[in-house]
Amino acid sequence: MSETNELVQRYLAAWNETDADARRAVLAEVLSEDAVYTDPLVSVRGRDGLDATIAAVQGQFGGLVFSLGGAVDAHHDIARFTWHLGPEGAEPVAIGFDVAVIGGDGRISQVLGFLDKVPAGV
Repeated sequence: MSETNELVQRYLAAWNETDADARRAVLAEVLSEDAVYTDPLVSVRGRDGLDATIAAVQGQFGGLVFSLGGAVDAHHDIARFTWHLGPEGAEPVAIGFDVAVIGGDGRISQVLGFLDKVPAGV
């Protein structure tokens, strides 16, 4: 379980990394090359697709950070977790729930995202 928790923490760190080269390095560490990411707003395949998605989210919500909203729950090769997006240490402006599938290489091969709370206009 601690390996899965660490993987999810590193995945969220990629969402917070604003240096493009450093973010791509984290994504290479935590995502399979052809990983699929799907949420209500976007569906992309591959690290480059998710990198572009993260850059767009950072552009829209500059200065906000992603954090775990609770414990990571995992079994077999599946993890689920709630995340918060907001000013560090303050009330989140967005809350979501993700399910991550972990491939045989120990990296995330698929993320299915759900948005529980979003700011108006998103």
